[in-house]
Amino acid sequence: MMSNLKTEYMGIPLKNPVIVSSSGLTDSAEKIRKLEELGAGAVVMKSLFEEQISYEAGTLYENGIYPEAGDYIVRYSRDNSVEEYLRTIEDAKKQTEIPVIASINCISSSEWISFAKDIEKAGADALELNIFYIAQEKDKHASEYEKLYADILTKVKNIIKIPIAVKIGYYFTNLIAVVNNLYMRGVNGVVLFNRFFEPDIDIEKMKITSASVFSNPSDLRQSLRWVGIISDRVRDIDIAASTGIHDGKAIIKQMLAGAKVVQICSVLYQKGIQELPVLIRELEEWMKRKQFKSVDAFRGMLNYGRIPDPAVYERSQFMKYFSGYH
Repeated sequence: MMSNLKTEYMGIPLKNPVIVSSSGLTDSAEKIRKLEELGAGAVVMKSLFEEQISYEAGTLYENGIYPEAGDYIVRYSRDNSVEEYLRTIEDAKKQTEIPVIASINCISSSEWISFAKDIEKAGADALELNIFYIAQEKDKHASEYEKLYADILTKVKNIIKIPIAVKIGYYFTNLIAVVNNLYMRGVNGVVLFNRFFEPDIDIEKMKITSASVFSNPSDLRQSLRWVGIISDRVRDIDIAASTGIHDGKAIIKQMLAGAKVVQICSVLYQKGIQELPVLIRELEEWMKRKQFKSVDAFRGMLNYGRIPDPAVYERSQFMKYFSGYH
């Protein structure tokens, strides 16, 4: 029996549900073509940061270095970053057949939003907005931070017609409400979750350093719970599961929990891009063993609303698990 790995994400047909996420692995048409050859269902291009679009090189201007050339430096840097990004989209679409999803790492709803129209014209199949705010103002209500996500989405939705996904973190009081609000504003998909720069401390050099940028398999638990819950509570939104996916088993788990697709990155850095077909083959072999003819046949079978005891997804179970140990 042949297994059918085909699926759709935000209405876009994919040959399989494995997407290579935004990273240096997807920053050129040549790299994207190689990922297609290895079986990727789609790619998310390396993010273009809002800083590149809006004020890259602005420090030269702000610090008074070459003030007479400040406006030119900012404009030149911005325009070149944008043009290079658009050329990469155009080249990738000419050289490959898999969907190419553009990505912007954004922190505000400012002038950069007009750039989304250029992404659409360049041929991107969709746009992923990677948004994250650090809530650090003690007098600011949580709803004010949450509104910023919706504001960015609304402004971008008003100028482009291609599908939009929002990549978010899990630092919300009510994550389900946030995702539902994005859905009500017209988002096509959500990516759970983005991976941030995390600080660490070097106790010998007495300075702040960066923690590992790569995920590890145990990170799967961070998204698995919420994929399982949100896929039941906000049923018409497409979920891309991300972080901690290092083997075929993790792909299967996320899809059983309700993910439409998965995004992988760290495993390809750590083991090489040749690991990509290995992961896809593991998914296909499991489907054959379990006699699932398509990914739709088992997607969401173990989400919050389809298991006998949905409480297993709830945090209170943690204490119950350890209650028998003394």
